[in-house]
Amino acid sequence: MTCSVMLEGEELWLLADKAVYWPARRCLLIADAHLGKASAYRSLGQPVPQGTTTENLATLDRLLAAVTCEQVIFLGDFLHGPGSHASGTLGALRAWRAHHRSLILVLVRGNHDKRAGDPPADLGIEVVEEPLLMGPFALQHEPQVHPSHHVLAGHVHPVYRLRGKGRQSLRLPCFQIGQRVSVLPAFGAFTGGYPVQVGKDQQVFVIGGNEVWPVR
Repeated sequence: MTCSVMLEGEELWLLADKAVYWPARRCLLIADAHLGKASAYRSLGQPVPQGTTTENLATLDRLLAAVTCEQVIFLGDFLHGPGSHASGTLGALRAWRAHHRSLILVLVRGNHDKRAGDPPADLGIEVVEEPLLMGPFALQHEPQVHPSHHVLAGHVHPVYRLRGKGRQSLRLPCFQIGQRVSVLPAFGAFTGGYPVQVGKDQQVFVIGGNEVWPVR
């Protein structure tokens, strides 16, 4: 399920798979994939789940099957760290890329990309520094105000806690839409989250049950 919003005169679709689709540009925006994070932790001797990269790529395939897409722009933190260059992670990425050779891939470098190093050249990913200006938007990793463009960014992995009667609560990933800066949830399946509130002149859209809906 999707939720359509108008931002700076452009229609954007907020997707339940924690990505944004920009129909006018046939473009998917994805923040904080952190591919190979589990591999990086295992290289340090930490017992963490396997298969997270495969899960993330399967989600991306599902998105590509659902929308007409010519390019995917990653808003930073494509790979988690140096340990993400493990053969299993890169093998999965190469196999995925072989099925999507015509797809344009762009990475706006984030803080983890600087530690991990750029993706291997054979993946065919164009790597740029922030901001990447496109239409009315500044595509960034860091959610910092741009002097002339509305910022679409990641980095903080926003989550929102819904509270019910008594002590019931539910912590959900969310999109945080602001007047000058909007933040996407972390796409990666193995990431934490930073709690956000609904501030003045902001909208929060939570994700749960394969749906996206606004917090009233």
